[in-house]
This record gives sequence, C-alpha cells and structure tokens, in this order.
Amino acid sequence: MRFIETKTHGIIDYLVGGLILILPAVAGWDFRQAESIVLMVFGIMTIIMSLMTAYEFSIEKIVPVSTHLMIDVLGGIIVAISPWLFEFADRVYLPHLIVGLFSIAAGLLTKTISQPSLNPKI
Repeated sequence: MRFIETKTHGIIDYLVGGLILILPAVAGWDFRQAESIVLMVFGIMTIIMSLMTAYEFSIEKIVPVSTHLMIDVLGGIIVAISPWLFEFADRVYLPHLIVGLFSIAAGLLTKTISQPSLNPKI
C-alpha cells in the first residue's frame, strides 16, 4: 500500500540527501574510506535524481516517479549491505543499514503518480 505523496517524498529526498552527504563530516570519518564514500555518493545521487524526477520539487521532469522509486529501492539495498560488501562493518554499519532501509521503505511506500501542479509552467 503506497500512502506517501510524491510531494512529501521530494521533501524527504532533499533533506535526507543533504543529511547523509554531511554525515561523514559530522561523524568525523575519513573521507577517503568506504564508509564515507558510500554515503556521500548516495547523498549526491539522491539530490541529482530529485532534481530530475517528474514530481513537485524538481527542476527538470525527466525521470518518471516509478523509475525514481525503483532506484531508491535498489540504492537502499546497496547502502544497507555496503558495510559487509565493502568490508567496513567492523568500524561502522548502523548508519548505512538505517539509511538503506529508510530508502527501501520510501521507495516502496510512495505513490507513483505526482499531484497536478497548482502553478503550471507557462
């Protein structure tokens, strides 16, 4: 059952994308280590995808919402298993697991059709 509106998903994308982008700095992790690189890449990709998705808060409506959500799920799986995949689980794993599971849930629970715009582009 999909109950999250695309508008809400868009807000979450920008907030979470920005937060996970800065998490390695806040946590004091080495930017050259896999645990940092995984989250920074995922944060950048989340923001770029959001800017190009056909929903309320994008700049260009290129990527269909359904494609965006599928990428959220696939990316979430990769981020969730990344501590074991890239062998840094002995240092840190919980933030990656939480972010990954959150992304999977957001992808599975968001409606696939955005609401019509009240202010269409002229």
